[in-house]
Amino acid sequence: MQIVLRHFLPLPTNAARTATENAAAGLVSEVVYHEDQPMMAQLLLLPLLRQLGQQSRWQLWLTPQQKLSREWVQSSGLPLTKVMQISQLAPRHTLESMIRALRTGNYSVVIGWMTEELTEEEHASLVEAAKVGNAVGFIMRPCTCARFTQETAFRAKNSL
Repeated sequence: MQIVLRHFLPLPTNAARTATENAAAGLVSEVVYHEDQPMMAQLLLLPLLRQLGQQSRWQLWLTPQQKLSREWVQSSGLPLTKVMQISQLAPRHTLESMIRALRTGNYSVVIGWMTEELTEEEHASLVEAAKVGNAVGFIMRPCTCARFTQETAFRAKNSL
């Protein structure tokens, strides 16, 4: 299994939670994962998602095909009453939906699944929307190559 995290923020201690939430505002990270193990990438994000779940705002999951299991959300320690999901969203609508949702300020985090790598302009639009909404965005993208090259694995764009 190989998962690549790009633009990722280190996980904070509880004492630094408020400072980190403010610093994370406007952060947009991309998680590249193998399609045969999509839940592994989500499990890596759970500590941050749990922390963001302590805010009064919603968490929005824009998933391509499958619906989140109520049991999985509860067993993961995520606040069931704050998790919203839109499933069966066409990939071409995911980017625009993420931008609109991030901009509103109603969500602490917006997680969207993309099939293609973002352009610099698309990434900049997401970062700007996340800053305006004081939110965090995660782009979940399956690996489209048989094997990551070292260049791909360590290439990072800084959105901070």
